[in-house]
Amino acid sequence: MATSVVHARLAATVSLLALSIAAPALAQTAPGNDATVVEDIIVTAQKREESIQDVPIAVSAFSAESLDALKIEGGAELVRAVPNVTFSKANFSMYNFTIRGIGTKAISASSDPAVAVSFNNTPLIRNRLFEQEYLDVNRVEVLRGPQGTLYGRNATGGVVNMIPNLPGPDFDALLKAETGNYGSMRGQMMVNIPLTETFSVRAVAGLTKREGFDQNTFKGTTVNGRDLYTTRLSAAWEPNDRFEANLIWEHFEEDDNRSRTGKQLCTTDPGPTKVGKVTITSQLIRNRLSQGCLPGSLYDDAAYGVPNGGAFAHIFLASLSFGNDAQGKTIVGVPLGTDPYAGVTQSRNLREISTSYDPVFRVKNDVTQFNMAYDLTDRLKLISQTAYAEDAYYSSQDYNRFVSNPIFSNTDGQRDPFGKLIIGPSALPGGYYTDPQLGTSNRMLSADVSQSNNRQWTQELRLQSDFDGRFNFSLGANYLDFKSQDDYYVFNNVFTFLAEYYYNVAVGLPANIGRQPLLCTPQATKECVYVDPTPIANLAGDGHNYFRSKNVIHTRSWAVFGEGYWDLTPTVRLTAGLRYTDDRKVSTPYPSQLLLGADRGNPGPMSGGYVSQGYPALPDIDQSWDAVTGRLVLDWKPVTRFTDDTLVYASFARGYKGGGANPPRVDINPKVIQYQPLAETFDPEYVNAFEIGTKNSLYDGKVRLNMTAFYYDYDDYQVSKIEDRISLNENFDARSMGVELETIFRPNRNFRVDANIGYLNTRIGDGEGSIDIMNRTQGNADWMVLRPWLQVPSNCIAPTKHVETILASSYAENFKTLALQGLCGGSQRTGSFDPNYASIVPLWRLFNFTYNPLTDAPNGGRGFEADLSGNELPNSPNWTANIGAQYTFFLGGWDLTVRGDYYYQGSSYARAYNTEYDRLRAWDNANLSVTLEQPDNGLVFQAYVKNLFDKAPLTDAFTNSDDTGLTGNVFTLDPRLVAFSVSKRF
Repeated sequence: MATSVVHARLAATVSLLALSIAAPALAQTAPGNDATVVEDIIVTAQKREESIQDVPIAVSAFSAESLDALKIEGGAELVRAVPNVTFSKANFSMYNFTIRGIGTKAISASSDPAVAVSFNNTPLIRNRLFEQEYLDVNRVEVLRGPQGTLYGRNATGGVVNMIPNLPGPDFDALLKAETGNYGSMRGQMMVNIPLTETFSVRAVAGLTKREGFDQNTFKGTTVNGRDLYTTRLSAAWEPNDRFEANLIWEHFEEDDNRSRTGKQLCTTDPGPTKVGKVTITSQLIRNRLSQGCLPGSLYDDAAYGVPNGGAFAHIFLASLSFGNDAQGKTIVGVPLGTDPYAGVTQSRNLREISTSYDPVFRVKNDVTQFNMAYDLTDRLKLISQTAYAEDAYYSSQDYNRFVSNPIFSNTDGQRDPFGKLIIGPSALPGGYYTDPQLGTSNRMLSADVSQSNNRQWTQELRLQSDFDGRFNFSLGANYLDFKSQDDYYVFNNVFTFLAEYYYNVAVGLPANIGRQPLLCTPQATKECVYVDPTPIANLAGDGHNYFRSKNVIHTRSWAVFGEGYWDLTPTVRLTAGLRYTDDRKVSTPYPSQLLLGADRGNPGPMSGGYVSQGYPALPDIDQSWDAVTGRLVLDWKPVTRFTDDTLVYASFARGYKGGGANPPRVDINPKVIQYQPLAETFDPEYVNAFEIGTKNSLYDGKVRLNMTAFYYDYDDYQVSKIEDRISLNENFDARSMGVELETIFRPNRNFRVDANIGYLNTRIGDGEGSIDIMNRTQGNADWMVLRPWLQVPSNCIAPTKHVETILASSYAENFKTLALQGLCGGSQRTGSFDPNYASIVPLWRLFNFTYNPLTDAPNGGRGFEADLSGNELPNSPNWTANIGAQYTFFLGGWDLTVRGDYYYQGSSYARAYNTEYDRLRAWDNANLSVTLEQPDNGLVFQAYVKNLFDKAPLTDAFTNSDDTGLTGNVFTLDPRLVAFSVSKRF
């Protein structure tokens, strides 16, 4: 979108907003308008029922009717109704819901969401409230800003609280059916039955099925479809006026081919043609000096390229000689210099991919909640909330969203050094290889699996007062126990090929070329790498022929809190709250073991591993923190001539979110391979938040106008990036400031306008830095990026002069490549760079220089830090705005309502480095709906269009690891959806 168009649309939004505020003056002069008051919403933002206009917190709340009018059918769509909010799916099993620039950018099994997601006031660390669709909702509340007293430890950004409808004393029932494009079918039902005067039950169910939005051109299938359902059963018992209890059980399940991520983009890096004075004519050398993808704009045509697959260490290793046959012919698995993606192109359509595997997406989630409230006296109430939740998640998809060329050599007719035909598992008949997880193919195949299993138990007790005097309070305590195991796998048939034929044959038993690979058992006398024979759908998980990140966490947290409310005068109230939180997290690290094996006598003589099979745990990482948080608020309800009701408030809040352990790295024996150290843990984050705001009702209730200004001072904000095949979490100081405006204008019962606008300004603190894996040299020509040995996960930098020296030599290309790899990560193959292991002679010492990246290169060879000072926080657009208008025609018993909504989100950055590669351009979205309702009979017909102009903006991006070429997974909106529904309430 051109900048002028963006500014014009934003100006139009602001103009309409101004008109909505000014228009009541005109409406007052027009008699007979039959004006209607803007409806009030009762919220529990302070864990007690209050009018939203009386709560001194920036909170947006939506009734079921409002959600339906806005066509907000799930948590992801709340961005269209709340200022300074963004949302995107995440690369693994979670999401990123950002409020005022603060979201869940930390990726770790031990990290907490910065925006707490609650089900009926119970926080859920893992949840599916942003994946399932709203069903029989009473209201959704979005609290902006840290809620460090009542909601606690992981609410530094805010809270999203979904409140379901509970059983009531009257019979009620609803049936709803919907159909739309993409073969969409939706259904909902609800029945509320009072069994006695004191006991009622309520049952609700909803399902959604639709075909996929995306085309897989390689297989001729549609992917990214949905097949899900939700059921909720609840019971309420109120035997007398002093006691009430309710029990809620909700089950959500999904089983479809929804894609966890979107298309994969890459600006191809062909590798340098010249280093110093040396011109590079060898494609093999150029490939090995390429990082796969360059940091170009995601909006350029070049971004729809593919990585330079010749840069991959596993492809290079598979092309090295396994030996010679009886005729002296070199036996290799992959021809030397192969680029699996040479000549492969991508469609520029973000909804079109080309993959060998359609996605698999499965979720089961159960939440059970038991609530009791007992009036100890007429003025004191004791409340208990108990909840138990379980979540099982499994997602698998092609690791790349494009297909490689055929790559394997054909062994038909080839003979081994003993003159025997190459047969059995060592053979590549017709150039095809069979991988136990990925199947048979002549191409390079790669897929991933992200899965998690967790459970959570919480208990909260609160004592609340309701005195007639000037003082009231809320006291409470809670406990949380959370256990989780997260696994992330990456499979590649070249990994398995290397395990079987490079390590288990060529290295383990050189004489066995062309014969059975070494049987990798605990009794094996040679080094071996265990190959898991089980299929991907029923994986044993103990193989070293794939990457596995296993993360186990146990979190226990308890807190005591209190909040007091003093009416200093009839119009001035002071709110003061404190919370003490004690967190303990125990992480059990299971280092990854990709292509690592062991020799009983001399651990890891070739691969650098300690074990051949399984994933032994390292000692637990036991972390604990305590924190005092809270808030102080002064609010005033002045009587003015120009408003009906006004609240002015100023607040200070302190928020806290616990730290954690970074995922475990590769378990490499330093006597064999050395690589750079990384932080094992990351720190908690803290925020001091200052806020002023005002809430107003004007013109006899026709207008609601709420405004807020805020300033955040953040210590150690947690941000993640992929480095060394793990999600490395770092801490940055930052600040965030902005203003927000929300308004509703209803001059008469026919017409309504609602709008919001948010301005946000975020800055990372001075002196903060981080290594950008897309640009490790930071433009310093004296240094170059190099590819490492296979077991070393990340690229490194080395002096350009040393690279030039190696390239200028007369050695063979293979030897030069191995020497270059030795500059990146020392090994028995390439030579140690650690003087403690001088018995391993580095190859590069043959070129008459010495080099140890641990001491001679910045940050141990990882690269130069990028200066982040003054950069914007990720996913923090300067502007968000929404305006919606509806008009109702009353047609003698029928109400016809036409509504339109327009949303705008300004540009932002996907990463903290704020480069052109990180930029996410501004985007907008429009929706329309027409509703025909017969209120007396509860009959409703509705047609709607979402994403009217069928736009596919980039809403976020995620950069993958060095050893897979630094590709970027991108996310976008759903396409244009058209649907028609009918519902009947009984």
